[in-house]
Amino acid sequence: MARAMFEYTKEILTKVSFDVTLFCKEVQKAISRLLPYELEELKLFIVFLSKQNPHLIASLTYLK
Repeated sequence: MARAMFEYTKEILTKVSFDVTLFCKEVQKAISRLLPYELEELKLFIVFLSKQNPHLIASLTYLK
């Protein structure tokens, strides 16, 4: 079940990547839902996504 939540979170983050504010809100929700090792994977996913959308790099501050 937890893995499904991680995949769902990635899908949502990809869909809202056009808006930094909305993206950051979804990252905050993900922090409360995901397991610690999934948060590390999420961090890598956001770094990957921010290569395509550099404005998203600011959201990494929530994961530190």
